[in-house]
Amino acid sequence: MTTSQPSAPEPGSRETPCAGQDPTAYTPSDLDRKIAAAFPGVVVRKDLVKAVKGNAIVPTYVLEYLLGQYAATDDEATIRTGIEQVRSILRDHYVHRGENRLIQSRIREKGRHRIIDKVSVSLNERQDIYEAEFSNLGISRVEIGADMVREHPKLLTGGVWCICDIVYAHSGDPKEVPWRLHSLKPIQLSRLDLTSYTDTREQFTTQEWTDLLIQSIGFNPEMLGERTKLLHLVRLIPFVERNYNLIELGPKGTGKSHIYSEFSPHGMLISGGEVTVPKLFVNNANGRIGLVGYWDCVAFDEFAGRKKRADRALVDIMKNYMANKSFSRGVETLGAQASMVFVGNTAHTVPYMLKNSDLFDELPEQYHDPAFLDRIHSYVPGWEFEQIRGEMFSTGYGFVVDYLAEVLKSQRDLDYSDRYQEYVSLSEDISTRDRDGIHKTFSGLMKLIHPSGRAGADEIEALLRVAVEGRKRVKDQLLRIDGTMTPVRFGYSTGQGWRAVSTVEEEEYPELYHRDGAGDHDGTVENARAREAGSSRGAASPEGDGVRREPRRTAPELREGSFSFTEGRRGFSYDRFFGPYLRGATRIEIIDPYIRQPHQARNLTEFLETVAKVTDRTKEVAVHLITKPDTTAEHARKQVENLEAIKNNTRVAGIAFDYAFNDTIHDRSITADTGWLIVLGRGLDVFQPFDTSWFDLRLRQQIYRQVKEFTITYVRRGDRA
Repeated sequence: MTTSQPSAPEPGSRETPCAGQDPTAYTPSDLDRKIAAAFPGVVVRKDLVKAVKGNAIVPTYVLEYLLGQYAATDDEATIRTGIEQVRSILRDHYVHRGENRLIQSRIREKGRHRIIDKVSVSLNERQDIYEAEFSNLGISRVEIGADMVREHPKLLTGGVWCICDIVYAHSGDPKEVPWRLHSLKPIQLSRLDLTSYTDTREQFTTQEWTDLLIQSIGFNPEMLGERTKLLHLVRLIPFVERNYNLIELGPKGTGKSHIYSEFSPHGMLISGGEVTVPKLFVNNANGRIGLVGYWDCVAFDEFAGRKKRADRALVDIMKNYMANKSFSRGVETLGAQASMVFVGNTAHTVPYMLKNSDLFDELPEQYHDPAFLDRIHSYVPGWEFEQIRGEMFSTGYGFVVDYLAEVLKSQRDLDYSDRYQEYVSLSEDISTRDRDGIHKTFSGLMKLIHPSGRAGADEIEALLRVAVEGRKRVKDQLLRIDGTMTPVRFGYSTGQGWRAVSTVEEEEYPELYHRDGAGDHDGTVENARAREAGSSRGAASPEGDGVRREPRRTAPELREGSFSFTEGRRGFSYDRFFGPYLRGATRIEIIDPYIRQPHQARNLTEFLETVAKVTDRTKEVAVHLITKPDTTAEHARKQVENLEAIKNNTRVAGIAFDYAFNDTIHDRSITADTGWLIVLGRGLDVFQPFDTSWFDLRLRQQIYRQVKEFTITYVRRGDRA
């Protein structure tokens, strides 16, 4: 007997061209056409980057710079020609490390050759000249003019990708280097009209603009929930906000360091164990300033690792810099504007860390220090990101990353931190340091999503909640580490009253989040516990589904009320939240307009699996579905095929399933002859997309899937059979 694999991608989703496919075989969406028309010359199809990159170990912004020159159009013939030009440039001018001797020979034979390579410069103090080193070409001590170094000072700190003309001129002197640098051009756009960028933004809705930004950093927005999109954008804040301190810890393979290595020529990614005080801040021996003086963002990769050791002097000077934007060099104090980012992998799950330590547990001992951690403005929950899969990459239009990087750099002079004050006011309990973190995160998100600084009250509140949550996550963990700190009421007041802010993991694991039952004294934790226990706003807490909890709670009496889930939370299952209300049912009606795509048919099958678990096997259960027909003939045919297959395959469980179509339905609900009506905000489609491989535990265990934001309302009816 053969077993069929889950199908992917689903109808309606963009398909990334596979290896060997024509990269121009692509149908743009309405948003893509709008992007191409609004930003001619500064957008590029993101799938083309992968198509031309091949084995070249070259940053994305280098490739997009070239594609922006030759393929920034929606004309397929021009794209095809542009791709070939870019491939030709990479083939003829990009220096592969393994071919450096061949390129050196080519320069010698031709006398002159143009290359693309990473160039770094150092000062030869004995001869009082600057000398360039070419990373892939493998040559050094190439004299470079002081004017060129003054024009491009980042050549002195870590190197810059450049297009260079190299000349070979052997003089016969064995002490003299034969290489000459004829010209050098850093790979970056030369023009930027920030006013035009800001004005053109107004042609897009907030959702369209957010999707454009997500496509610009390389991801398919159709595969991400709204909360996940915002968390992706938080990763960009260090480029748009000065002196912003961000940390992200989470599982491997979620793209934590991608933004800082590939996105911008103004960012530097370094290994957490390969930095020293002279390299990062200042070299006292020669007075040369370090990385923070030249880069907008300095990111530390592989920062986690409890066994790692860090220089205590480095930690101390870093703490001072993160708090005061300055550092000392002997008796002199210097300032800088570089943001600091710390990314690392976690070895344990969130509930394990909450039970046994804290969410900073993976950091080296020297950094697991309240004084250091208190300077972090926001903590990005890396465990909320999916591991990167092929279908998650964008095939649509996005900004050439170097163009967007220049926009973000120019916005660092702006300050939108007070734009929420017209609509809401933060809790007075929030300290100055907490408030600074919230302000910086909010200001950064405003610059990214609303560059004009203007937005509606609901949009502003959504960004403020993300900002408050990011700082709250830091502070709540500090309370675990340092018992002398005072708990804070994180939230804000609006015209409708007080609104507490909680973290997703706080709602998901309320019994683990606050040690010794200590909450944050604003009702957040108590309400979360009440929701879990079924008493918040009268909500019911359905029976358990095998989730490991400590202590395991007894299922309470079913009650009327509402139950809310925030986006990204785990722990939801049909067994737990539907099963208790369907137990013993003989007739069930489902109204859900959207049982169309394969994953929605899977949801329906899993719901019927729950019905089979909680109903009497000796009796037949009638389940009737009312849904809308799909709008296209081919998809409608497939919809009927799926429903007929479900109808045939559920008979083995004693379920008599049938269905009907209705074009006018809108509301979503489940009605059972047990006397309960379950009103569903999103219907059965509450789960975010995930890998449907048989090897993914989420395929069989709903509790490990992340959910979208939704509500369930339980209503007791008087017509129990």
